[in-house]
Amino acid sequence: MGIRGELYTNQVNLDNRSYYFNVKENRNGDVFLQLVESKIKDGEDSRRDIVIFADDLQKFFGGMDDALKFIEKTQKERAKLKAEKKAAKEEKFGASGKKDNAEKGTKKIYRRKGESRLVAEKRAAKEGNKPTGRLHVVSKRSAESTEY
Repeated sequence: MGIRGELYTNQVNLDNRSYYFNVKENRNGDVFLQLVESKIKDGEDSRRDIVIFADDLQKFFGGMDDALKFIEKTQKERAKLKAEKKAAKEEKFGASGKKDNAEKGTKKIYRRKGESRLVAEKRAAKEGNKPTGRLHVVSKRSAESTEY
């Protein structure tokens, strides 16, 4: 028997946490599993432990197994819903995720402040309709309305 009744120990290191699985025996001869979580937060070592006696291990691991099955089931369901949502989006918008300009009808014409509609259309055709921070969306008002 090791220090403090340790019979077996196993350590699992993750990103910012370490887990220890210690099998120990107390002075009365009772064997138990001690689960210890250790993490360093703000330069301080934080430790939490859970003790499960040998008589209760089967029930404990049965509950853990049920929880793992539930997690696996919900992950599969979420993945399926995500795939269906993605397929519906691709069907509606195409592979790019945006509606095609042909579906919309025409391209949006942007114009600069103080620029007439004709000049904006010519510039957009020349530049390939590249919007920048200085451009403004064409008003939805009719063509007869006041020009800028």
